[in-house]
Parts: sequence; structure tokens; C-alpha cells
Amino acid sequence: MTTLRAFTCDDLFRFNNINLDPLTETYGIPFYLQYLAHWPEYFIVAEAPGGELMGYKFRRLGLAAKLMELLEEISEKKGGFFVDLFVRVSNQVAVNMYKQLGYSVYRTVLEYYSASNGEPDEDAYDMRKALSRDTEKKSIIPLPHPVRPEDIE
Repeated sequence: MTTLRAFTCDDLFRFNNINLDPLTETYGIPFYLQYLAHWPEYFIVAEAPGGELMGYKFRRLGLAAKLMELLEEISEKKGGFFVDLFVRVSNQVAVNMYKQLGYSVYRTVLEYYSASNGEPDEDAYDMRKALSRDTEKKSIIPLPHPVRPEDIE
């Protein structure tokens, strides 16, 4: 049975296989420590019965939907207006999954993801889902033009 639990500092040394997955944007340990220190309630890990942290190789089990549901619940309790996420424009499987979860494309962010092997940088979709506080759904009205990463507030 899968366990969802709070991420701990020790998990930083256990999730290298997830962090190094080619579909994952990789950040250094200081980034994760800062995130954990500022927003620990949002830092959740899925653990397999054998204790392995669950990442991309555990697809199609409903984990993404459950984790997004938890994120939305926490954000509702904190009085947020929306939940957003960034996804590669080329990752149509993820884009479609998030659309099924109620997210829509708010804007395109040009050259958001750094490329490797001489490939050009890749654009991202900033996808959003309005929460109950945004009664008029103003936070998800799509922008008519793309933005650059430095324009993101």
C-alpha cells in the first residue's frame, strides 16, 4: 500500500533516482531545503510498500491526481486563489492529465526549460486551477500573449 507522508530532510538523499529522471527539472539540495523550510506543508512524498520513494516509474496509479488533490486542499485552507504548475509544452501526456484534473493553460512561458545536448530551450505552459476563493475565476483567464521567465512574478 502506498503511503503519503511529509517529506523529511533525510528524503533528500533517497530521491536521487526521481530527481535525475529525464522528465524532471533538476534542482540542487539548497533549493529543496529552502522550499522545505518555507512551505513544509506542501512537501509530500509517496512511499511504496518497500520504502522506495515513488516517482515517474510508478505512473498510472493515480498518484499524481492524489498529490494534486492534497496540494489543492492545503491551498484552499491557506486561502489561495489558484494552484498553478509548469509543464513542458511537448509533454502532451501531462498536459492532458492536468486538463482532466481541471487545470487550464493560463499562459505560455517562452524558453522556460533549459535544454541539453545543443537543443533549443523549451517553452512551458503555466497551467492553473481556480480555487473557491476566486469566485469569478479571474485567476485563470488566459493571457493572450506568451511571457518570458523573467516576467513571471
